[in-house]
Amino acid sequence: MPDSLVTDLERLVSPLAAAAALRLEGLHLHTHRIPMTVQVLVRRADGSDVNLDDCAAFSSPLGEALEAAALLEAPYVLEVSSPGIGEELSTDRDFISFRSFPVAVHRQAGVGSETIQEGLLLERDAEAVRLNVRGRTVKVPRQEVVRVRLVSPRDGP
Repeated sequence: MPDSLVTDLERLVSPLAAAAALRLEGLHLHTHRIPMTVQVLVRRADGSDVNLDDCAAFSSPLGEALEAAALLEAPYVLEVSSPGIGEELSTDRDFISFRSFPVAVHRQAGVGSETIQEGLLLERDAEAVRLNVRGRTVKVPRQEVVRVRLVSPRDGP
């Protein structure tokens, strides 16, 4: 499928989402599936997550608009869902939701260099990101934090 089709679909979906107090976060065409899947990822306009009822309520008018626009010639399945979370933590909600999860804190360690501290996320506050590293609390000052990413748990002690 050409990128122009995705762009046309995004132009159709964005105003419909806005009218439903939602924000389009992504649109993917999975053409390798039979039938093709149109995956529409939305959040509430205020940035909060959608629930199943929100997705179901948006799916019906979106399906009607897709049919009326006749942009898709082949049969398709419409899937409306939340984008979920990526592996990089950024919002307060992310840091609360992923307490006790293994993370890697990328921190500035001087001009042009970066180090990585891994541990279990304890909390993030105005001053620092705190990790549990082998049973000890390690405090990384916020001004040194470049990014915090979820990582896979490591095997062994």
